[in-house]
Parts: sequence; C-alpha cells; structure tokens
Amino acid sequence: MTTTQTGAGSETGPAFVVPGPIPDDTELWLIRHGETEWSRSGQHTGRTDLPLTPDGERQAVALKAMLADVRPVLVLSSPRQRALHTAELAGLRVDDVDPDLAEWDYGEYEGLTTAQIRERVPGWSLWTHPVPGGETPEEVRVRADQVLRRALPHLAEGPVVFVAHGHISRVLGARWIGLGVLDGGRLALGTAAPSVLGGQHGTPVIERWNVPNPVAQQGESVSARAKSQ
Repeated sequence: MTTTQTGAGSETGPAFVVPGPIPDDTELWLIRHGETEWSRSGQHTGRTDLPLTPDGERQAVALKAMLADVRPVLVLSSPRQRALHTAELAGLRVDDVDPDLAEWDYGEYEGLTTAQIRERVPGWSLWTHPVPGGETPEEVRVRADQVLRRALPHLAEGPVVFVAHGHISRVLGARWIGLGVLDGGRLALGTAAPSVLGGQHGTPVIERWNVPNPVAQQGESVSARAKSQ
C-alpha cells in the first residue's frame, strides 16, 4: 500500500501520514467530555481528575440521542473520569482506555485561567507560548498521531469514537487534515460537542465540527466558554 502525506507539515512536526486514500464514508467521532467546574470557569484542566457537573451529566445524556444512529466498531476514552463518565452516560461502551487521549499537560498552569496566566505572561496562549513543567506541542503531536494511527485500521469496518478533552481533540482535528499542532488553536470546541472527521475523494476532511450540544444551547454558549481557556 502506498503511503502518502495529507499535508506539508509544520514547525511542530511532519504532516500526519495516512496509508492510502480515506474512504468517503469514514467516520471518526471526537467527543469532548461534558462540563466540569473548571471547564465552566475557564480553568485549564489537564491532570486534575474532576467529575462532571450536573449540567455536564445532562450534556452527556443528550449525546445519546445525537449518537443514536452511530454503531461504533471501536470506542477509545481518555483515562480521566470526566471522559469515562461522559461515555457511559452517552450510552457508549468503551473498548479501551488510551492515555494518548489524555488532555494536554498544563504543568505549572494547571487550574489557572488564561486571564490569570496573562497576569504573569502578557499575551499568553497555549497555542503560542510554552507551559512551564508541562507538555510541548511536539509531545502532544506524538500522542495525537499515535492514537490516530491506532484508529485507522478500524475505520474501514465502521465508525470509531474518541472520548477525550478540548485541547487534545482540537489537535486531533488539525492533525487529521494535515495541519500542525498549533493550528488546533483555530478550532474552537465546546463541552460535549461532537465533531466528525471523515474523507472526501480520498482526502481526510472535517465533516462536522463543534456540533452544539442541545443542553448547552439552553444556557450560555459552551463554545464561548471554550474560548476563555
């Protein structure tokens, strides 16, 4: 089988490489977990293992209807309870817990909002600045590419679902279409808002992104909260 690149790559590593063309009926679902106290407040939540809020649980239950027609052949989840509980409430049977789906490690900035970090480092953004004691973009790229490669053999059999977190999912979306890690900064993603990666004429594409969760639509926009991180 011929190996082709999906893009030109970037300063954070080569483009994600897929073997051969991507079928048009490919479905790789990315599901960010439901709301937690820190996602609601905009605090960076990497290693901290927080539970879902009551609203987050309702968002996760609402995913069941959104996924009603999906028959996944493989479901992988982050090891954090907020992801595993989201999968459970959404009616998904997790086949394996994959540490590559864990959220970006924010190091010394764990638990801080962007506004708080900018008091120390003016203009700071995860997508433009380092995180002391945390992961580099290259380390996150390696994890994202590994879990995408794990999904590839199963996509020919049917949909694959990843249940993970905001920033790692944004990186996964960027990598799928051949962009660099830092391009994930252009893909806002709300809590419990599914996205679908697929193929068109053999090329990896984003079919749907940040599909609004119906529970989130009843209150403040979840995507707006995501942008605060």
